[in-house]
Amino acid sequence: MTDSVIDNFVSWFANQQGLLDTSSMGIVDFPGHGRGAVALKDIPEDHTLFSIPRGLTLSTRTSTLPTLMGHAWKEHGLHEGWVGLILCMMWEESRGAESKWSGYLSVLPEKFDTPMFWEEDDLKELQGTAVVDKIGRNDAERDYYEKLVPAVKSRPDLFPEDKLERYFSVERYHLNGSRILSRSFHVEKWKGEHTEGDSDEEGAGGAEDESAMDVDPQEASAAANVDELVQEDAPGSDAEEPQLVVEAEEDDSDDEDREDPADVAMVPMADMLNARFESENAKLFYEERELKMVSTKPIKAGEQIWNTYGDPPNSDLLRRYGHVDVVQLRPPLSGTGNPGDVVEVGADLVVSVASKKVKYDLQERVDWWLEEADDDVFILRTDCELPEELVSFLRLLLQSEDEWKKTAKKSKLPKPKVDKDVLDIAIDVLEARLKAYPTSIKDDEKLLSPGSVEQLSLNKKNAVIVRLGEKRILQGTLTQLRSQVAALSASSRKRSRDDDKGGRGKKARK
Repeated sequence: MTDSVIDNFVSWFANQQGLLDTSSMGIVDFPGHGRGAVALKDIPEDHTLFSIPRGLTLSTRTSTLPTLMGHAWKEHGLHEGWVGLILCMMWEESRGAESKWSGYLSVLPEKFDTPMFWEEDDLKELQGTAVVDKIGRNDAERDYYEKLVPAVKSRPDLFPEDKLERYFSVERYHLNGSRILSRSFHVEKWKGEHTEGDSDEEGAGGAEDESAMDVDPQEASAAANVDELVQEDAPGSDAEEPQLVVEAEEDDSDDEDREDPADVAMVPMADMLNARFESENAKLFYEERELKMVSTKPIKAGEQIWNTYGDPPNSDLLRRYGHVDVVQLRPPLSGTGNPGDVVEVGADLVVSVASKKVKYDLQERVDWWLEEADDDVFILRTDCELPEELVSFLRLLLQSEDEWKKTAKKSKLPKPKVDKDVLDIAIDVLEARLKAYPTSIKDDEKLLSPGSVEQLSLNKKNAVIVRLGEKRILQGTLTQLRSQVAALSASSRKRSRDDDKGGRGKKARK
């Protein structure tokens, strides 16, 4: 981003009633992080860096497009998920200087290094990681073909034919979806607030989860022109059904717990700040009429100003933003990586391993577990501890038939008590999970060593960092579990020796 582009953006921000303390904060390019915010002087804690009028955020609540489309907004399903916001962004961009957000949209990224845009060879490097299963191009494109395209075709007055190819193609759809995934904020409506974009349909449906707009790079790119696209068959679920033994069903009954799509907003200036693990020194605060970015600790002149995105694992950082965090790890792990990394272990894998150890059918127990606990994925973290939920699930699977009947009758999950049987199966599960990766820990460490890492492309380097972080968690957890098994075995042998000595002693006294 050139100085002139930044200057134009700052001028636009000021013209739209945004307030930026230009004596304290500047926008520059940081090596390895892209553009970001820098402290131009020492900044004290609790200092307002900039403020943004709520009306300057871009959402389905602030754009006029939902109101202009009237009832058709809901009829086309644009009130659900992110498809409505994507269409608003496409439409505002197509309006050029007429759009209130023209100065903001012009500085948004035109390309991403996220896996959704990777080639097949690069994607193979992510095999076994938590990234792969969270890319869903089919779902995203289904919304494009079944909702957005018909809506666009129905209103040529809003979406002129000569602008379709440039602004409303499936490629622009994916690009804007990625912009939302990587840069949006959750901005709830202030109580009593009414804005220009409000409509009766707003908020009538729940949002999809944040991964709904991920795209699967394995799918071929569609044609660019909407007129051509609408003639093609809308993509359905053409992928093979996953062979899962365990899968929790989605509960659509409680809409109150689901996110209002109108709360998802693009926030100019706030998304200029980068984030890094436990580096936050500024935070966005929400007030009735404006949003404020405020320093949360003193910041020295020349230091980067960091926002926070909740310290996600590298798998999420790569999928959302196209980068990874590498800092010093904490015991029991060593070396560098992301202390926020996680490994997902599917309940289907646990059942598959456990079923080889028992002689009874487990399906009834699995169904009961999903009803009571609603957990079909267990999360391992860098503390390398076995999750209590996984221990409880393993104990359920290992119960005798009589114990299982008592558990089901009480409707109470088994206590997460670890014993040798639980540890043995847990070890088998984690060893099986480790085999999901195409390379070993030593292979990856060699790839990232000086002299080798320089030969890797950015995509492959990031993929190796992600999978190595996950494998280290698995290996670290396995090490601790094996130590526990050894300790239990040693304790058992000691008790046996003590019992033998006690028995011989009693016999000698007779």
